[in-house]
Amino acid sequence: MDLGNWFWVILITCVPWIELRGSIPVGIIQFGLNPVFVFLSTVAVNIAVIYPAFIFLDWFFEYMKKTPLNRFIEKTQTKAKPYVDKYGMLGLALFVAVPLPGTGAYSGSLAAHIFGLKNKKAFASIAAGITLAGLAVTLISTVFRTTLGWILGL
Repeated sequence: MDLGNWFWVILITCVPWIELRGSIPVGIIQFGLNPVFVFLSTVAVNIAVIYPAFIFLDWFFEYMKKTPLNRFIEKTQTKAKPYVDKYGMLGLALFVAVPLPGTGAYSGSLAAHIFGLKNKKAFASIAAGITLAGLAVTLISTVFRTTLGWILGL
């Protein structure tokens, strides 16, 4: 097992807006790593970045209260309140679960802060969304690698 490949998979998982949506295909398709281990490690690492993101965003939003942007944030929260009340944690989980760049742990954490969701509840939703996205990307990457191998006779 090449630890350098695992290093790159974990590093890509930590990059905002790429996260496991980029690292799983790299691990499975590019490096040929075990899909189960790639899934487990990338999901664990992606979930682990939620709390540091919350800590930073707590500080950032506290700082923003002293700036003119606070009015924009409050206005956004007011406009979003009906949707947050209606869809709340499920909506956040589904947003994070979309297996496209830009919808992962970092953007889910940011959305939770913008919409005024509590960190503990948001953490569970974001973690669920990460897990669902990880399953989808792992499945797609594994099918692609298997199909590619079959076509190329590997």
